[in-house]
Amino acid sequence: MYDTTYHRAASVADAASTAKDADDAAYLGGGQTLLPTMKNRLASPSDLVDLSGIAEMKGITADASTVTIGAATTHAEVAGSADVKAAIPALAALAGSIGDPAVRAKGTLGGSVANNDPAADYPAACLGLGATIVTNTREVAADDFFDGLFETVLEEGEIITAIRFPVPARAAYAKFPNPASRYAMAGVMVAQTDGGVRVAVTGAGNDGVFRHAAMESALSGSWSGDALAGVVTDVDDMLSDMHGSSEYRAHLVGVMAKRAVDNA
Repeated sequence: MYDTTYHRAASVADAASTAKDADDAAYLGGGQTLLPTMKNRLASPSDLVDLSGIAEMKGITADASTVTIGAATTHAEVAGSADVKAAIPALAALAGSIGDPAVRAKGTLGGSVANNDPAADYPAACLGLGATIVTNTREVAADDFFDGLFETVLEEGEIITAIRFPVPARAAYAKFPNPASRYAMAGVMVAQTDGGVRVAVTGAGNDGVFRHAAMESALSGSWSGDALAGVVTDVDDMLSDMHGSSEYRAHLVGVMAKRAVDNA
């Protein structure tokens, strides 16, 4: 690992100011991606600004229409929250399926969304539920937030502080996990929302998380797994690697989508 200077931020303003004054700062949430990347000498930020101690970025609040989760809230806290289980059980179940207990105890919602790993689960939750990503400078709809593999519209120094999830009429998430990493080889979030049916796919697309328009159209006409029987997932849009071909992932998307709809 390269030399770096560690800072434990006391507030969002403190974190932003520290990062601005550094040569090449990186924000540290749970560190589940950044620290291994640094250990493998693939990243060398001059300064690490730790967000995990910022109280205003933690916690979960819920009302009849919205669940708001602080960006520094861990996966385990989301999975175990009575409020999330009551309002959006699919989101609690998704959080409980991430990695293993050690990862869930340290990894954070904001860190996962900001990193936008193409096989991560939370981007599918944000896109599938029509969430709003709240930062220290603005609010961004999930539809406008993700911008390709490991890319988002976050500007330099911008910090995700919370994410607001609208409460859907019903929703479910199903994924086929890689047996070694537990990352999704194909994960599908389906939801009936006030704005209509939404279907988001992670782990399979060659450009990261995406909405499946054909599935949304089919489910808008009939909310049932059978409605997806004739829907085709374009193989050319699928990722192909040592873990699975594009044809295999296209097939998995259909299987996981049907499973999610049947479970919703």
